[in-house]
Amino acid sequence: MEITLLGTGGPRGLPVPGCPCAVCSAAVASAARAPVSLLVDGTLLLDLTPGPALAAARAGRTLSGVRQVLLTHPQAGPPVDLPPGLPAPGRVPEGERLTSLTGHRVLAVPVDAPGTGYEVTGPAGDRLLYLPPGCGPAGLSSDGDPAPYDMVLLDVVGRPDALARLRAAGAVGATTDVIAVHLGHDAPPEPELHRRLGAAGARAVPDGRTLTVGEYEAVPDVPRRTLVLGGARSGKSAEAERRLSAFPGVVYVATGGTRDGDAEWAARVRLHRERRPATWRTVETCDLLPLLAEDGPPLLVDCLALWLTHVMDAAGAWQDAPGADREIDHRTAELAAAWRATRRTVVAVSNEVGSGVVPATASGRRFRDALGRLNTAVAAESEHVLLVVSGLALRLR
Repeated sequence: MEITLLGTGGPRGLPVPGCPCAVCSAAVASAARAPVSLLVDGTLLLDLTPGPALAAARAGRTLSGVRQVLLTHPQAGPPVDLPPGLPAPGRVPEGERLTSLTGHRVLAVPVDAPGTGYEVTGPAGDRLLYLPPGCGPAGLSSDGDPAPYDMVLLDVVGRPDALARLRAAGAVGATTDVIAVHLGHDAPPEPELHRRLGAAGARAVPDGRTLTVGEYEAVPDVPRRTLVLGGARSGKSAEAERRLSAFPGVVYVATGGTRDGDAEWAARVRLHRERRPATWRTVETCDLLPLLAEDGPPLLVDCLALWLTHVMDAAGAWQDAPGADREIDHRTAELAAAWRATRRTVVAVSNEVGSGVVPATASGRRFRDALGRLNTAVAAESEHVLLVVSGLALRLR
């Protein structure tokens, strides 16, 4: 199957008419997006965009061969004029199938918000899934093919949990081409949009692009090891969590532990927990080596600075115990080796310290130096290294 994306934007498009926000201001040229509309093999049209005939012409396509127009959700934004000769749009009842004379089979799949998703199977057996804006799957078809879809188009930015659920069900696999659509001004501007989507194993394309279902060379590779650095309240933890929000069963490794009687620390921990998806599992430990050695779902370690604090406590480094520095260097080398050898998808958070500020105490200087060496060692074994400043991630590697 070939699909032409006549539009890839949210229900009101991008930029949103009359909106002065930074994302809308930057949405010019190829970054501007009409509401989503998909033309499948020139015969099936999923959803409508304003001026569909003109949108098709700009993409080098025509709507003259369209035999079926299906809607997935109540239309928002400006009214859409139906070009002469185009069939009246309709919706397939949930759970029912539609087979066209061209050999395309359409199954209406349930979603967890108002709307209808569509599974389309081409004459050659290639399969795609298209979900409406703000929707995730409410249950995959029990009589459908259990193999992963060749292509999935959904609201990755607004509903990363929907992508995680599809992965957990086996509907999205390593070769599934995940296309982010319904992109409005709640999505980050380009190129930040493409960086975030790449971390989720998804991509976005401009309006008018034609894609072949089942061609896998464009599927982004998700980095196995990522180190996220940043200062206090820089947004580094939120960035790390966002990188794994589209994956199921994440293990969140909290190295901070608990502090009896410290209400402020308890409030910080509670905010972190509330921000995580409910499907994530939390493990409170500083024993990272066994977790890195095991096979399993993605691992998020937050944070290495607290892990180092635990190591320095055990080594007596704050009291300048004999051999403390040697023990810290040994534990750092062990962790870096385990990070290098792990087969899991892993993301670690750490503080970026120093920046010219010299701590007033000898123990503070020892911690700063040890953390700098730790960050350097882990960064050397990571495919991706990010520095977060004021909530913005700068890619260092």
